[in-house]
Amino acid sequence: MRIPSAAPAPAPAPRQPVPRFNAPVMPAAPAAPAPRQRSALRRAMGRDTLPVIALWAFTTLLILAHQGTVLTLAFPVLAIAVGFWLYFVNPVRYIGFMWWLWFLSPEVRRLADFGKGGFTPTSLIQVAPLAVTMISGLSLLRYYPVLAQRRGLPIVLTLLGIGYAFVVGVVASGPAAAVYDLANWIYPILIGFHIMVLTRQYPETRDTIVNTFIYGMLVMGAYGLIQFFIMPPWDAMWMIGSDMNSQGDPVPLGVRVFSTMNSSGPFAFAMMGAMVLVMAAKHRVRWIAAAFGFFSFALSLVRSTWGGWAIAMVIQLAKSSNKVRIRIIVSALVLAGVCVPLLTFGPVADRMQQRLDSLVNLKDDQSYAARNQFYADFAKKAFTDVTGEGLGATGASTKLSSNNGQLGQYGSFDSGVMNIPFVLGWPGTLMYLSGVLWLIVRALRIALRMPDDRYVCACLSLTVSIFAMLVFTNSLVGTGGLLLFSSVFSILSAGHWSKLTRLQARNMEVSD
Repeated sequence: MRIPSAAPAPAPAPRQPVPRFNAPVMPAAPAAPAPRQRSALRRAMGRDTLPVIALWAFTTLLILAHQGTVLTLAFPVLAIAVGFWLYFVNPVRYIGFMWWLWFLSPEVRRLADFGKGGFTPTSLIQVAPLAVTMISGLSLLRYYPVLAQRRGLPIVLTLLGIGYAFVVGVVASGPAAAVYDLANWIYPILIGFHIMVLTRQYPETRDTIVNTFIYGMLVMGAYGLIQFFIMPPWDAMWMIGSDMNSQGDPVPLGVRVFSTMNSSGPFAFAMMGAMVLVMAAKHRVRWIAAAFGFFSFALSLVRSTWGGWAIAMVIQLAKSSNKVRIRIIVSALVLAGVCVPLLTFGPVADRMQQRLDSLVNLKDDQSYAARNQFYADFAKKAFTDVTGEGLGATGASTKLSSNNGQLGQYGSFDSGVMNIPFVLGWPGTLMYLSGVLWLIVRALRIALRMPDDRYVCACLSLTVSIFAMLVFTNSLVGTGGLLLFSSVFSILSAGHWSKLTRLQARNMEVSD
C-alpha cells in the first residue's frame, strides 16, 4: 500500500523592508487588497481635515466681515465641536488641532474685539483652547485600567495632589475660582495621558507634534515681526485695554513680541519648544521657520526662556552622537549668522542690548530685585502653610474670587518653587511632586536607552529645561506644563512602542 507523500510546506512570505527613521518602525502588516486610488484633493478633504478647514475659513470670513459679536459666540462652539469630532475620528490629529488653538485663539479674540469696535475684558473665545484640551479627559475615562498599571501610578499621585488642593480651594476661594484653576493644573496631565495611550500610533503622534510646532513657528514668528515693526491696531487696542504695561508700549519698535498669543511669556515658551523640536524635523521649511522663530523669540525679551533654551540645547549636544552634534552646531552657526546681524540693527539693537545688560548687571535690574525681595518676604509663608491655600488662590483665577473682577492679592506669582507648596500644601505637594518626579525619572531612563531617536532627545531636553524654570514661574501649568507633560509622556510612549516593536519582530522570527 502506497502512503501518499506529505504536501510541501508553503514558502515563507518575504519579509517587508522596515523604513529607516529616528526610531524603530513597526513591521509592515501583511499585504491587503489595494484600495481604490483617490485623488489628492479627496485625500486632503478627508473627514479629519475638512472640519478644521471649515472652522478657520468661517473664522476668516467673519473677521473680514467685521462680525466680531458673531465670531465671539460661534468660534468656541465650533472649535469644541471640531475638537470632539477629531478626538473620536482621528485622536492624533486632535493633538495638533489643540496646539493650533492655543497658538491662534488669542489673536482671534483680539480681531473679534476689533470687529466689534472696542475692547472687552472677558471673551468666550479664550475658553475654546482650554475646553478643547479638556476633551482629552475622556481618555482618562475610556482607558482608566491603565491607571492601575505601573506606568499609571505616577499619574494617580499627581491627580490626588491636585484633587486635595481643589477641595481646599472650593472652601477658601469659592467654586468658580477653584474650578478654573483646576482646569489649568490638570489639562497638561490629561493631554499627556492621551498621548501615552496612543502608544501604537507613536510615529504618527511624533510627526503630528513636530509638524505642528514647525509650521506654528513659521506663522507665529512671521507675525511676531509684523507686530514688532508695524503694530497692528487690534493688538495695540488689546494692550491698552488690558493694561499690559509689562509688554512694553503699543507702538512699532516698542513692544515685547507676543505674536498671536496672550503675552510674551506663553509665546516664548511655544517658540522655545519649536526651536528645540526643529532638530527632530526633516522639512525643508524648518530653517525658514527657525529664522522667523528665533528673531521673534529674541524680541519677546523673556530671559527665563532664553536660559531654558540654552539648557535644552546643551542637553541635546550632550546626548547626541558626534554626527548629530556637528549638525546642531553648524545649524546654530548658520542661524546665528542670519539673525544676529538683524538683531544688532538700529532700535532693535537698543532693545536687545538693554535686556542683555540686565543679565550682567543684576544689581540694576528691577525685575531681579523684585523677585529677590519676593523670595525673602514670602518664602516662610509659602513653605510653612501646611494645609495650603488651595486652587484659585493665585494667578488669573483670583479674578473670579474678587468682588471687582480684578486680580487678587496673589494674582502675580513669579515663582513656581513657592507657588506649588503655597497652593497644594504639604499633602498635595508631596503627592503631586512625587508623581511628577517619578514620571521625569522614568522618562530619563527610557531616553538614555533610545539615543538614536532625535524626537526623544528633544523631548528630554525640553523636560529638564522647563522643570528647571520653576525658579522663575510655575512652568508645570499653562503652556509650559503642556510642553513638559507632552514631552514626558511622548518619551514614555516611545519606550513602550519600542518594546512592542521588538516583541512583534521576535514573534515574526519565531513564526518564520
